[in-house]
Amino acid sequence: MQKMTLEEFQAALKAQGVPSHEDYAFVCPMCRTVQSARDLIAAGAGKTFAEVEAKIAFSCVGRWTKAASPRKQPDGKPCNWTLGGLLRLHELEVTAPDGATHPMFMPATPEQAQAHAAALQSS
Repeated sequence: MQKMTLEEFQAALKAQGVPSHEDYAFVCPMCRTVQSARDLIAAGAGKTFAEVEAKIAFSCVGRWTKAASPRKQPDGKPCNWTLGGLLRLHELEVTAPDGATHPMFMPATPEQAQAHAAALQSS
């Protein structure tokens, strides 16, 4: 289990070097897809960043696209996973200033985030 402070988590997102906070990207721990707020908005999880903010890095975009459960081997498609379920299979916990820990999807690498943002802008 990797642990980060909220400050470290925010720094990792800023280091992605993407055009907007809507492009901060995360990797689902189950299906390994890279996803951002823009994906959640496109999938119908909300109409604005504010409406999807609580879902980012917590629920896979596949929950809103009727995706299947996670497969044994990632196939490039999203799944219906969320970190709010009974099974605790997350890889990252972020510690807030008050000491509370929150399970989160791992931030994507800068290369993954930039490629994902570019792909979304070109489509």
